[in-house]
Amino acid sequence: MINRRKFLRYLYAGVLGVGLPLPLFAGESTYRYKQALRESETSIRDYIYKMRHFDDPHPSDVSLTPDQFDLLKSSLERMLRVQRLVGYGNFHLISFDDAIRMARGYARVGDFSKAKIDFLEQLFYSDASHYGFLGEKPVNRLTENIQRKEVIKIPGSGNYLYKGHSRGVYDTIRKSIGRDVILTSGVRSVMKQFLLFLRKAYRSRGNLSLASRSLAPPGYSYHAIGDFDVGQAGLGALNFTSRFAETDVFHRLQDLGYIRLRYARNNLLGVRFEPWHIRVRSEFRV
Repeated sequence: MINRRKFLRYLYAGVLGVGLPLPLFAGESTYRYKQALRESETSIRDYIYKMRHFDDPHPSDVSLTPDQFDLLKSSLERMLRVQRLVGYGNFHLISFDDAIRMARGYARVGDFSKAKIDFLEQLFYSDASHYGFLGEKPVNRLTENIQRKEVIKIPGSGNYLYKGHSRGVYDTIRKSIGRDVILTSGVRSVMKQFLLFLRKAYRSRGNLSLASRSLAPPGYSYHAIGDFDVGQAGLGALNFTSRFAETDVFHRLQDLGYIRLRYARNNLLGVRFEPWHIRVRSEFRV
């Protein structure tokens, strides 16, 4: 798999447009140039194909070993039990440490063994570009904790938003568009992102590359620091598909200038097009 730095260099060099700069010398330099050009064109074609078929496995995808997949499965089972224990809404805010502690204290949840914790730590601290996710990482601590005094629950949504800027953006959108626009996903803790990512990876039989094309790996989600998802009332699960880009809500958001997409069409981050994801914050948490 081509690495992030080399892949982005090819793209920004303009292989899709003006092409790479010509070598200064002939002979071996020309050969290296042509070889690099062929490699870059192949990589870009492969990338575009993957993004268009994001939910299909591809030969270059990175998957877990059978032993790692077993650890994923048992860890996911415990996360789902913790979510049932604390409630769906509260699980959005639960920290890694709190989930581990809760699992240890409730027999019906089941303790996270050292092997499971080591697996989760390894997954969190690994560079996600190794399996194709090229976005930045706004949360660098596994034990990052969301302060309840900093968030507010949005009535009727089951989701939270950060007070201040995120809440202000959402309220402005609601005032402009009305009840047709709904909040479909707000604040997500590291543990919530773990659950979403591992569930997708489990359904894809441990294919981390496939999972990361639809869901940011834990630590890489901007939902942890302010971004949120919106949808069209009555559209249901289709709000999380490209179908949302055809709705009245999306077009009104676009016309009013509220669309600041994190993962636009043809983005270079290894993520499918997400027209429902509203970019609120771009700065990193210190």
